[in-house]
Amino acid sequence: MICLIFNPGHVETIDASDFKARCLAILDGVQATGERVVILKSGRAVAELLPASRPHAEFPQLELKRTVIESGDIVGPAVPEEHWESLGR
Repeated sequence: MICLIFNPGHVETIDASDFKARCLAILDGVQATGERVVILKSGRAVAELLPASRPHAEFPQLELKRTVIESGDIVGPAVPEEHWESLGR
């Protein structure tokens, strides 16, 4: 069975007032690590800061690196053979 799990990676959360005070340093951190930051106001998410996409990247799909975790057999059938109606057993 194939099991692909979306993995957003480490997500830092930060209060809006702290974001306001350290905005430039946080922007530098997002650019350096590529990890997103969720900004909270009164404990609720109000914004999400993501690294800018690179429109001129040679391989744009590399933006998806580390966003999926493969678990289990990725080559075998997703459903066991005993459940295949086409076999006519």
